[in-house]
Amino acid sequence: GQDPVSALRGILDFDQSLEGPVLPDAITNVVSVDALLVIAAYVLLGGLYLVVVPLALYFWMNKRWHQMGKVERLGIYGMVFLFFPGMILFAPFLNFRLQGQGEV
Repeated sequence: GQDPVSALRGILDFDQSLEGPVLPDAITNVVSVDALLVIAAYVLLGGLYLVVVPLALYFWMNKRWHQMGKVERLGIYGMVFLFFPGMILFAPFLNFRLQGQGEV
């Protein structure tokens, strides 16, 4: 029955023999450690949702497009729907069109 913040603080509890705080005083005077943990969690989850998983999906689809089976394609389409905001962020910058024959 321990709250998540104190459980996380227990995991991150460093050796008490270290001298000085882990974070600079200027940061801890402005923002509490709990708020920093929440901000770090949001940045981590947001980065995963908007950057890491969409890029992995793009490259997975590019590599496997012509070999995918029905179930794999259905799963990939579901992931594209789930991670659509991140997919839209990278869509203008990625080009997966076939290269073609060049000049004929």
